[in-house]
Parts: sequence; C-alpha cells; structure tokens
Amino acid sequence: MNHKQIKRLLDAKVKEYNTPTFIAKDPISVPYQFSKKQDIEIAAFFAAILAWGNRTSIINSANKIMQWMDYAPHAFILAHQDVDLKPMLHFAHRTFNATDLLHCIAFFKIHYNVNTSLESAFIRHQDSDISIEKSLINFKEYFFSSPDSPERTGKHISSPQKKSACKRLNMFLRWMVRKDNCGVDFGLWNRISPSQLICPLDVHVGNVAHRLGLIPDAKSNWRNAELLTKALQQFDAKDPVKYDYALFSLGVMEKFN
Repeated sequence: MNHKQIKRLLDAKVKEYNTPTFIAKDPISVPYQFSKKQDIEIAAFFAAILAWGNRTSIINSANKIMQWMDYAPHAFILAHQDVDLKPMLHFAHRTFNATDLLHCIAFFKIHYNVNTSLESAFIRHQDSDISIEKSLINFKEYFFSSPDSPERTGKHISSPQKKSACKRLNMFLRWMVRKDNCGVDFGLWNRISPSQLICPLDVHVGNVAHRLGLIPDAKSNWRNAELLTKALQQFDAKDPVKYDYALFSLGVMEKFN
C-alpha cells in the first residue's frame, strides 16, 4: 500500500469503529458508568491499568473494584476507613493483586486531598510545551513518592525510562484528552493537547502497524510508539491517536494480514 491507500484505509476504519457501539465491549465502558469528573478519572485509571488479557475479564475486574467502592470512587477514596478495604485483600487480576490495588487507593487519597483532578499528576513541573514522555516519567516518580510504596507495584506503572511502550497509560491519556465528537473518548482534560498524545502500542496495534510499514518491526517499546505516532501525524497532525481505533480493531476484530 502507498501512503494515500493507508490513510484511506485507516480513515475508513476510524469512522467504522470510533462510535458509541465500541464502548460496551471495551474497558472504557467502566468509566462510562459515571458522570462526575473525578469518578470518571478513577474508574478509567483502574480500567486502563488492568487492561491486558481478555477484555471481558478486564471489565469484570474493574467493575469489581467499582462495586467495592459503592460506585462512588471519588467519595470512597476520600472517606474510606481500613475496614472498607477488607473485601479487596484477596483481589487479583493476572499479576495485579491486592498490594497493588491498595497502593493505588493510597495514592489517590493523597492526590485528591489536595487536587481536584488527576490531570495535575501528569503535568507536574511542566510548562505549556508538554512532553508525554516527561509526563509519564514524572507521573511514575510521583506515584511512588511515598517512602512505603511497594516495589512490586512498579511493574504495573510503566515508564519510557524503561523503554516500555506504556500502552495502558497512553490509552488512559487518550480517554482523558481526546475531544471526541463521536462519543467514545471523554476529553475531560484541557492542558494536554490531542496532538501531543502518543499512540497506545500493544501486540495487536504493533502487528498491524508493522504490516502497513508504519514501524520497522512489531516490538512494543517506546521507540516504536514514538515512530508510530510520527507516522500517524502525517495523516492527522492534530489528532494522530484517533487511529488507535483503526489499528486495534484491524488487529483484534478483523485479524488484518
């Protein structure tokens, strides 16, 4: 395929898949149960952090956390007592366990006690020229700034410093930042621009992108996430990450080859 043919294909697939019908079977359905900004942020964070493996399992695990929080995650974060955490002590989603969950809750309590939005956790110490790479590095440092932060939880919060593609955090940022008139991404945050986002890169997106010649190989790493985003900027410089819908759906739903 040449450049125009690839753009035509991806534009068509964005139009096909970036619709409200995408929501029900995707982890983004979890935060769609809420209308309060902080509830959406917290629910979306858990849905994104748990997003590896079967999508039904991801949704079920995230909804279990929401149930324990009485479907009011922001209020629960601020007001819970130790006894309220007991049902969570045996939680496990793949390698994400109760230790990891409780640290997330502890972090959120510290953050939301002095901040009205999770957006500020990603733009600390930055001016208007925000770098997503720097944002993710700073976020991880902030997330584990407490002296009693569990070391094991570090593997669940990726960082470009470790050359990770940071797929789950980049997907979370896509949900929070993209201004989507099609009814999928929330677009709650205003200090990060959609043009600054990095495309979430997993095995499905990587395989399709490589077959289309957008990245040199299918490896899920930070270098390829940046290279893919630069390639997608040629199709839409203002909103390159909208093509995540096309690439992911071509890989998962259509087994593109």
